[in-house]
Amino acid sequence: MIELYQLEGCPYCETVADRLEDLGVDYESVWVEALHSERNEVKRVSGQRGVPVVVDDSYGVTMAESERILEFLEANYA
Repeated sequence: MIELYQLEGCPYCETVADRLEDLGVDYESVWVEALHSERNEVKRVSGQRGVPVVVDDSYGVTMAESERILEFLEANYA
């Protein structure tokens, strides 16, 4: 199962979520705080506070930045 850390209304997060759905990949959304300084859960898993962040335990991957995430999804799930 993939965890997608995302923020309501974030276009980059929506792009990743849409691609996961297009590929039929099961994922769980973890909604984060709007205030950057309050995103402690994202910092705990990824070392930074930006979103989106994907955690994929089956591949042992935690990554940020939507372009990198989309490339990862294409390479491993398409």
